[in-house]
Amino acid sequence: MNYIYTGERNKRGAPRKYDGKVDCNNLKKLTFIKEVKPGVKLYSLVVWSCCLKCKIRLACLSELQPNGKIKNILLFSTDINLPAQQILEYYQARFQIEFIFRDAKQFTGLSDSQCRSSQRLDFHFNASLIALNVAKYEAYNCHFYPAPFVFSRASYKRREFNRHLLYTFIHKLDLDPNLILNHPNLPSVLSYGTLAA
Repeated sequence: MNYIYTGERNKRGAPRKYDGKVDCNNLKKLTFIKEVKPGVKLYSLVVWSCCLKCKIRLACLSELQPNGKIKNILLFSTDINLPAQQILEYYQARFQIEFIFRDAKQFTGLSDSQCRSSQRLDFHFNASLIALNVAKYEAYNCHFYPAPFVFSRASYKRREFNRHLLYTFIHKLDLDPNLILNHPNLPSVLSYGTLAA
């Protein structure tokens, strides 16, 4: 990336375009936007991207580490009119979306289709993502409100497997379901092997 030259133009020769390479450790040329949280500052500047061969809006998060060093995270958008705060919000939302696709690939078969028709692929993708949303909705309705809601598809799968196994034992061994399903230790049995939140 290069800084865009904004100084005076020479009358002779080609006009100067760039003002040197972007130094990620020196934020003096960047514009301070706001302090996102204590120790984390947001800077922004329009620069030239050599790879994309166009102007980009650079958003830089500068975070002071406990050891005294400064860690910079660079985010960008090809829309140079987009505010740096909005670029940051888009990137934060992007990670949540990636969690959805990760869970859909691992647990609801998002990438397991062998169809080639666009309509069938569309149906398959929708079915996979709906299965994930239904699981999340069911887990949300079962959670207790003093604790924050944390959803793990792996824990949900383990809990449903434990429930299925328990019902199998009840029916195969001809046990009294009321005695087992009303036992106070039932939640700990169903959550056996789940991830700690």
